[in-house]
Amino acid sequence: MRPIRAATLLTAGLVTLLGVPGAAAAAETPSDLYVNHTADAHCSDAGTGTQAVPFCTIGAAARIVAPGQTVRITPSDRYDGYDENLTIDRSGTPSKPISFLGEGVLLGWDNSLTIKGASHVVVRGLQIDSNLRVSGSTDVELDRMHISTTGFSVTVADGSENVRVTRSTLSGVRIEGGSQRTVVGRNAIAGRHDEVSASVQDAPGTAITNNTLHGDCGSRITVDGNSTGSAVFNNVIHSHTYTTCAQDQPRAAIAVSPSAAPGVRSDYNLITHNSSDQVSAYKWAGSAYTTAAAFQAATGQGAHDLVTPPGTDVDSWKDSPAIDSGDPTAPGVLPTDYGQRPIADDPSIPNTGKDGGYIDRGARETQDRLEGVSLQLDQSWAPAGTTVKATAVPNALWPAGLTYHFDFGDGTAPVVTKAVTAEHVFKTSCECTVKVTAVNGVGEKVFAGSSARVTDPAPLMARFTATSELPHSTDPFGGTRPLSVSVDSSGTVTPWPVAGVDVDFGDGKSEHTSDLSRLSHAYGLPGEYKITVTVRDTRGGTSSASQKVRVDYAPSGYVTVEPFRVLDSRATRAPVQSNYDYWVDLPVGAKLPGHPLSGSMASAVLNVTLTDATEDGHLTVWPSGQSRPATSSLNIKAGGTSSNTVTVPVGPDGRVQARLNTGRAALIVDFVGYYQPNAGQKFSPVAPTRLADTRTAGGALGGGTTRTVKVAGVHGIPADATAVAVNLTSTGATENTHVIAYPDPAKRPTTSNLNPEPGKDKSNQAILPVGPDGTVTLYNNAGSTHLIVDGVGYYGKDGKALFTPVVPQRLADTRTTGKLAPGATTTVSGLPAGAVGAVLNLTATETTAAGFLTAYGFGSARPQASSLSALPGLTVPNHVTTPVGDGKVSVGNSWGGPNHVITDLLGYFSQG
Repeated sequence: MRPIRAATLLTAGLVTLLGVPGAAAAAETPSDLYVNHTADAHCSDAGTGTQAVPFCTIGAAARIVAPGQTVRITPSDRYDGYDENLTIDRSGTPSKPISFLGEGVLLGWDNSLTIKGASHVVVRGLQIDSNLRVSGSTDVELDRMHISTTGFSVTVADGSENVRVTRSTLSGVRIEGGSQRTVVGRNAIAGRHDEVSASVQDAPGTAITNNTLHGDCGSRITVDGNSTGSAVFNNVIHSHTYTTCAQDQPRAAIAVSPSAAPGVRSDYNLITHNSSDQVSAYKWAGSAYTTAAAFQAATGQGAHDLVTPPGTDVDSWKDSPAIDSGDPTAPGVLPTDYGQRPIADDPSIPNTGKDGGYIDRGARETQDRLEGVSLQLDQSWAPAGTTVKATAVPNALWPAGLTYHFDFGDGTAPVVTKAVTAEHVFKTSCECTVKVTAVNGVGEKVFAGSSARVTDPAPLMARFTATSELPHSTDPFGGTRPLSVSVDSSGTVTPWPVAGVDVDFGDGKSEHTSDLSRLSHAYGLPGEYKITVTVRDTRGGTSSASQKVRVDYAPSGYVTVEPFRVLDSRATRAPVQSNYDYWVDLPVGAKLPGHPLSGSMASAVLNVTLTDATEDGHLTVWPSGQSRPATSSLNIKAGGTSSNTVTVPVGPDGRVQARLNTGRAALIVDFVGYYQPNAGQKFSPVAPTRLADTRTAGGALGGGTTRTVKVAGVHGIPADATAVAVNLTSTGATENTHVIAYPDPAKRPTTSNLNPEPGKDKSNQAILPVGPDGTVTLYNNAGSTHLIVDGVGYYGKDGKALFTPVVPQRLADTRTTGKLAPGATTTVSGLPAGAVGAVLNLTATETTAAGFLTAYGFGSARPQASSLSALPGLTVPNHVTTPVGDGKVSVGNSWGGPNHVITDLLGYFSQG
């Protein structure tokens, strides 16, 4: 902004008007006094008003304040403020005034302030809900006050001299009683409905300057009696009659009586009113005038007054006729406005004030509203040596008056300019932050920044890293699918911005991005893949890079859930049938209320049941998106019911597939639990050990009854185990039935673990959450059956091994080597050397006599427990968890007939 041309005149005018001569500074300034009656202030009116022990009331300070002292008042923490009527009657000197400072301090409801017989007093920042009266006092400054009351907020009376009422919010002000040289400047005065906003009565030399006055009925400014030398300048006067006024009320913005008119000057005022004919702009010496032209012609006053037509917006920050149109040399002009802002020149408005001045009319001085700035770079990514152009976009009222400081962040000196743009050549590469500071004429500043990537002027060269992506331990319900790989191409050397990136994942799938962002891809099958990344820049450059990655399932912990049913094709009337794949959706997240599942599970543990089969056959379950393996998960006889636990990796779409090799059957799938990297519990295998046998204790389990079995805290399984792996066997069943094993005896699920049949010993492995006191509950639906429970391992905080899923694969098949004779043992190899346990699907077929198979760790003693019940003429599978020794598993045949044994690997446990 340009400096105020009339600053010298203003200063001289104020000194002359107010009669306040300059004085040399005092040799010694007395200590301040403090007033603070907040709860923790420890105040006392008996003290001396120090900051440590302040006065409790303002009056206590007012009674002792000495010349040159300042009373500093802390705002009250009480609803009624400082509840006291205050009188100030002590005086300072011209060089040592006494001051009362209290920004936002409430004097109290209905409490008044009187300044009586005092001189050289400053009162600033108080809020009063009553009246303030200055009586017989000299050189008094009332500044930044907020006084709201009926009648006049401030009355200056009884011959007071040189009183200044400035930059305050008032309901009205009255100067009377021979008071002289009073200044009312830069105030917002809102007169009551029928009250005068500013009244001068027998008060010579009064200056009503740069105020904004509002009101309805009555006059806004009145001057009467002996008020010689008074002046009314630079005011904005809103004189409206939106309500009906009494007929005898004067209705003029400025009303000067015949007795006062000869000694009063009035000019540069702006008057706005509505279309009512009840109001006049002026009433001067008894005559009314509705226009400035008529007023000037008759009186010689108001040559620069503006009387706006109805509807004119004179309060806007843009295009108001009050802007830059006042008289900077008017009596009582202040250098700062109602909000303490300096006089400023709006460069977008012609300076129509006196002698080309640019002070605004009214209490408020229009300023450059500098609210913000943004920064744009024409090239935010370019090689060193390139010219970069920065453009500032300000949000300011007067953008033409701003100065910009452009700092390009590379250590060079900022560019200071009035232009909104600056150019710069970066000499070396950097990740620089370009900043701009916009400054207006009164020193207000706003900032903005933008990142600039300055690269070496080298050829485009694609680079990337490919790493296995695992779910984070702090986000167990995330969505990182198994066999995921993260491809990060941020290491690409590219001097110009990237136009596009294409990633070929090597499995027939690809993805396109517009930048060097990280991509995640889930493969459908473990293996080695060649990933190729191709990068194109905005200048037409192209570069590719390739590398091979090995994708495998990651070791995982076991997450226990309450068993629940996810599929029953009897309800959907969509049985599985030969030559058709059946997809089983696993309800990730909250799809199934009460049973949330992680989107990051690597392998699911399911109990799969077939029933109502039309032919003898077998079912294979495998990860979706993969080719069907040459293994089986479950075998079925026509018309029969068969179930088996299946541990199967989850496909990249969160599903598994199933296919029946012949005929059709109803499919039932119960969800038991899942394995996930960085989640769940580790597994500890144990040599098969018998936990319960109803043939020797308790008797057969009848239909509709339950039996509690202790499974933790016994036989080497710790009491704090969260789940146990058991082999569940039924024998002596009297009816076709089903058995459910579950943790909470009060919450039996609608799932099943075993389907006993009369005349058949049947086995199925189950992973069971541990219930109260280390128990599980067994329920038999119909008839009666004996149940045998053999523990094979447990999951818990002191577990030793994590599970690594594999695509189901066949390890051994005695149909190519000869049957396993009764009492004989076969060794199954092909497991990783570090495996301590294995999850197998063990199948007995072409059996000639009833018996059982037992799987156990190679090199260990054969336990007296069963892993699978073999039946003559039937093919019987079972899910088996067993210890491993030296990468091998032993499978022993019992006293029954010879069997062919088929061993399929579903996964293995290793320490880590």
